[in-house]
Amino acid sequence: MRTLLHLRFRVAEIKNVTVFLLTDLERSNYECEKYRMFWEDALVKERVTVVDIAHAAGVSKSTVSLVLQGSPLVNEVTRAKVNATIRELGYVYNRSAANLRQSKSKIIGIVVNDLTNSFFAELAVGVDAVVQSAGFVQFLANTSEKIERQREVVASMREHGVSGLIISPARGTEAADLAPLVDSGIPVVLVVRDIADAGVSSLTSDNHAGAVAAVRHLIERGHRRIAFLGGFPDTAVFEARMRGYRDALLEAGLDAADALVVGSAPSRAGGVTAIEQAMMLADRPTAALCFNDAVAFGVCDGLRARRLEPGADFAVIGFDDVIEAKTAVPALTTVSVDPQGMGQRAAELLLKQINAGRAEAESIIGSVRLVVRQSCGAAIERRTREALS
Repeated sequence: MRTLLHLRFRVAEIKNVTVFLLTDLERSNYECEKYRMFWEDALVKERVTVVDIAHAAGVSKSTVSLVLQGSPLVNEVTRAKVNATIRELGYVYNRSAANLRQSKSKIIGIVVNDLTNSFFAELAVGVDAVVQSAGFVQFLANTSEKIERQREVVASMREHGVSGLIISPARGTEAADLAPLVDSGIPVVLVVRDIADAGVSSLTSDNHAGAVAAVRHLIERGHRRIAFLGGFPDTAVFEARMRGYRDALLEAGLDAADALVVGSAPSRAGGVTAIEQAMMLADRPTAALCFNDAVAFGVCDGLRARRLEPGADFAVIGFDDVIEAKTAVPALTTVSVDPQGMGQRAAELLLKQINAGRAEAESIIGSVRLVVRQSCGAAIERRTREALS
């Protein structure tokens, strides 16, 4: 009986762990049984994945990843549950493989709060124009204004080793939510919404000046009852635009009545809701500055539902100047933020930090301009239709 062991070893990658597979194995029955039991046990353990842990613990894959990374973003109850599941399933965290995954790549992450708003699609186009020429690709994620979703996508992008992040923060995001990124040294540029004391770069628009210019234009056309429609009041962008709206009214000696300020979702549907509420006032407005272009389009829809024509019977001004603004009927007067240009500038700022090898915070406020088109054509001298009276 042959006693020498003739082995051929080949190396295979099984779930990110290098193991040796045995072929042409000749040994005694005892030795065969010993190796069979060893490999069966090893392969069973190796089959346990982060997805398995997430399913068993009733949490997301990204939450498990945050626990494995020791992130402070996970509360202690969830952390304890995940760790207990890890021990129960016998999962072993392969930190070497994780470190390889987290090494820097040629990937830029873009995280936006509302991808249904065409503004952010245009912003992403601007980012892509810059990063592509620099040899990077972009990963785009939508949070739908949910902080937990934001944490998950940021954690996932970090796992893929993104070189930097451009983030339009979800409502309620605080500096503490960005602390892990700051601590890790990953370059971050916030766009649209800034967060006080976050310690990262930001690129925003001069929202106050834009609102002032829009309201002044409406006042010059004779309007005295001017509404501010749409937007979430608990965001910095809303606060700045609202402040500009009120400052322009007070400058002209007009009353900035609270009833003329109608908040809503910053969407087309939100615009319909806002104008319906505004038109229920006893002393109705004759014009409106809208939180953004999406709201303005909805306001136009709501006016038509009342048999009122935007631009002829009621003046409407938007904010952003998305592509559809110039092709709408009537063409939308709006405060131009230049979303594609904002995306390009954000990408340039991020690449500068990546190439420098350090993330030094910068705060940039971009200029805006009022683009006058047909939707604000209604002058107060023109009598509105009987439905408005």
